[in-house]
Amino acid sequence: MYVLEKAPAKINLSLDVLYKRPDHYHEIEMVMTTVDLADRIELIAIDQNTIKIESENRFVPNDDRNLAYRAAKLIKDTYGIKQGVIIKIEKVIPVAAGLAGGSSDAAATLRGLNKLWSLGISIEELATLGAKIGSDVSFCVYNSTAVARGRGENITELPAPPSCWVVLAKPRIGVSTQSVYQHLKLDKVKHPDTEGMIAAVKAGDFDEMCKNIGNVLEDVTLPKYPEVRQIKKLMELSGADAVLMSGSGPTVFSLVKQESRACRIYNSLRGFCEEVYVVRMLGYHQTLE
Repeated sequence: MYVLEKAPAKINLSLDVLYKRPDHYHEIEMVMTTVDLADRIELIAIDQNTIKIESENRFVPNDDRNLAYRAAKLIKDTYGIKQGVIIKIEKVIPVAAGLAGGSSDAAATLRGLNKLWSLGISIEELATLGAKIGSDVSFCVYNSTAVARGRGENITELPAPPSCWVVLAKPRIGVSTQSVYQHLKLDKVKHPDTEGMIAAVKAGDFDEMCKNIGNVLEDVTLPKYPEVRQIKKLMELSGADAVLMSGSGPTVFSLVKQESRACRIYNSLRGFCEEVYVVRMLGYHQTLE
């Protein structure tokens, strides 16, 4: 028996950090959605009581450093499952890119094992499990468009945003999310209008969505990493309708209504950045089952 699941990348249409909590985590408020750049997860049931990760990507670990591995172990431990599974990961989403690739793989594994082993777990319960693995996993379990609050585990679903093209560009650098949050000065950042973004998404208003786009973490990442700032500037000069960094970076994305303009932005970036993609906005549930 086997199950196939799609694990799409996420982007933040709006990312705000409200305050630092007593538990030392930051209280966040994000509007997130998915794009049609996705890993493919194949889950194969085996008799041996073990978890095996298989991937041709050398950056994908095959042990408990892999979030998909942790997701499978959490399901097995929580529900007393004695069966094993082979998790084949076909990696398409860039690694360490601010696109939640690992979190999406973990979420797809939770959804897929729920089907493979006929566990009947609700999506809300799967999202609660996901929060034990990582901050973005709960959102990725829903695999749609949502507001994420708290540490990212409190999810309120939204309708899919208006359809458009998304150009993604990742420079050949890594960004430490922990370091970005440590250097964030909340008394100096310009907070995005989260409610304005929510209203724009609900209304299906592309122009208003572009007006309300914002990410407070840019205040830290852009000055520290000139490559990220340059990509954003190139996208803006090439005629993007809106440009924003995803998560803590380093990937930057642009929202574009016209396909011809998306192609122009793509071409302008190809000489500067190796990993550039033109994809569609998704924002609704995806599966390959």
